[in-house]
Amino acid sequence: ILYVTKRLLHKKITSPVSIKQFENKLWKRLSLTVGGTVAISLGLLTSVYVATLHENDLWFSNIKEVEREISFRTECGLYYSYYKEMLQAASIQQGLHGLIYDNKTESLRTINILERMNVYQEVFLSILYRILPIQKYLEPVYFYIYTLFGLQALYVIALYVTSWLLSGTWLSGLLAAFWYITNRIDTTRVEFTIPLRENWALPFFAVQIAAITYLFRSHLQPLHEKLTLLAVFISTFLFSLTWQFNQFMMLMQALVLFILDCLDMLPTTKVTWLYIIQLTGILLVCVLQFFNSMILGSLLISFNVSVLLARTVQKNMKMGCLLNRLGKLFFHVLMVLCLTLLVNNFIKKILNLESDEHIFKFLKAKFGFGATRDFDANLYLCEEAFGLLPFNTFARLSDTLLFYAYLFVLLLMAIAAAVVAFQNLSGSANVQSTDKMEISTIVLKPGAAYNLMHTILFGCLALSTMRMKYLWTSHMCVFASFGLCSTEVWGFVLKSVRLYTPQRVRTIFLMTVFEILYFPFCPGIVDELSELREFYDPDTVELMNWIKSNTPKKAVIAGSMQLLAGVKLCTGRILTNHPHYEDKSLRERTKQVYQVYAKRSPEDVYSILRSFGTNYVILEDSICYERRHSRGCRLRDLLDIANGHVMDGLGENEPDLKASLYPRFCEEIKKNLSSYSMYFTRAFQNKTFHVYKLAKHK
Repeated sequence: ILYVTKRLLHKKITSPVSIKQFENKLWKRLSLTVGGTVAISLGLLTSVYVATLHENDLWFSNIKEVEREISFRTECGLYYSYYKEMLQAASIQQGLHGLIYDNKTESLRTINILERMNVYQEVFLSILYRILPIQKYLEPVYFYIYTLFGLQALYVIALYVTSWLLSGTWLSGLLAAFWYITNRIDTTRVEFTIPLRENWALPFFAVQIAAITYLFRSHLQPLHEKLTLLAVFISTFLFSLTWQFNQFMMLMQALVLFILDCLDMLPTTKVTWLYIIQLTGILLVCVLQFFNSMILGSLLISFNVSVLLARTVQKNMKMGCLLNRLGKLFFHVLMVLCLTLLVNNFIKKILNLESDEHIFKFLKAKFGFGATRDFDANLYLCEEAFGLLPFNTFARLSDTLLFYAYLFVLLLMAIAAAVVAFQNLSGSANVQSTDKMEISTIVLKPGAAYNLMHTILFGCLALSTMRMKYLWTSHMCVFASFGLCSTEVWGFVLKSVRLYTPQRVRTIFLMTVFEILYFPFCPGIVDELSELREFYDPDTVELMNWIKSNTPKKAVIAGSMQLLAGVKLCTGRILTNHPHYEDKSLRERTKQVYQVYAKRSPEDVYSILRSFGTNYVILEDSICYERRHSRGCRLRDLLDIANGHVMDGLGENEPDLKASLYPRFCEEIKKNLSSYSMYFTRAFQNKTFHVYKLAKHK
């Protein structure tokens, strides 16, 4: 700013035009500086905020190491264990060798962790911790969690920038960040599920969306366009590398591009580049994951290849009258769909791929295409995280006005999109009225069109599967704030009621929204930060300490997959199964291990467990006598149905289910009957867990 001022002051500014240009340039740079400073400040404040919540909830700095590790529940503990393993290795090379030839995660098997799971981030952090001179000042666990909390800063900045790019004012970004924080319960869960893959991936996904929004700006300079494409590629690659669900999220994104391209609402060349970037990014991840067959057999690769092939075959698709174009469009969609299915089936047959079949079984049952007795599909169906989005979510989002603002902007933009789509398909874009021109060229720029379709498709995903709501709610903050802060959107709304002061109305409306949000919610945030709790799980701590002290280092332990992740992290013992469920053989093994909660004979259970090399089995009362789920969704019920047995308790059973000849194993074993004690000896018990040692029979 000083440089521009100095240069202009050395010249004679006599023309009103030059003075106006100077003022505009000065104001633009000042706005950019202030907006950028606010973005960085909000990002850092969010990072500190979630870190403080985590500390206050667990008193993390004051609890023992075993308690810290237990706080990484279920699959979080499994992922963190590989970070710990890399740090405990004698060298980086030995640590990598241990991951590539791992024989502790699944007993009697050697698996490649880098191929099976998305743990390159743990590898990278462990190497970084080794080479940086910080070991004296920062414990490994803090280096890990602070990195995740730091990524939250990147996340908020990316959301802020996306909203700013769409609306043209950094006030929009401020509102988006404010909404993200005040709706924290529904926008993130990083403070209590730190190592979860989505907490690594979503910040990069937000950066990618910001870069795509900028890419769709018109009149970009060639250098800026190339740099933006590079940013899209890097963020796409990092997103794909850090989350096993990358292929499904990017397939949704590819569908967004496909729909808008078919409706001629995006520049075709840039869309083609984005298809290629998606393919390149996921194939590079496939190479790094030792040619993971699940990636090669993904619908994303098949779809993108099919779209590019169909476009090559079917040219001049965007020419002709309305009926002509609708016919071409129908044929194009049909061709892409058929090609996608053919390519995908071809790849899966060549690779003999069955790792993702449980997902399709789950989707088939979820959307009512036939009931299933498949154990894996029912396990997903009965989990709340994979159910429909609860209605109380909308009540919470409405308390902050976010949902109301979102619906208002969504309705307005959807109407604009419908008008533009009709104009494009009918070929009347060149002879439209002034009002329609404003809809197509101002309200619905390509970046806005992309974000509109993005929020619609990811909204449908979130409504159908609660676990995916974090992809939608964060973007909801961006989309709602963009609509409320855009003078172009307000201009369109106000002109329809014969008013012509969009900037003034926008400012008044924004001040009102900030005032409504500040007074009820800021005191609540302060109270939340002052609320102190402490980690307390003595039974699990006692179990982990007993395993570490009383079992051989090479002991094989069976149990629930959630608990075993913690066993691996806290004790380093060998597991029979674990929570990373993306492998068919592991799913079959887990179902077999879970027979300890079914109605099976002690001989059957013993032979099953010994076939996996099991030395100890952990039984949990919370599973054996489960009450959290309703009848038909308890784990013991799912096992009974899969085994063809009637379920316990009052209620209906399917007519072909039969009564089991044996009582429930997890209940009967506690009676110390001779038929059980000849195979299993109780080694440890407390209020929650029962550990039995298996006899070494031939």
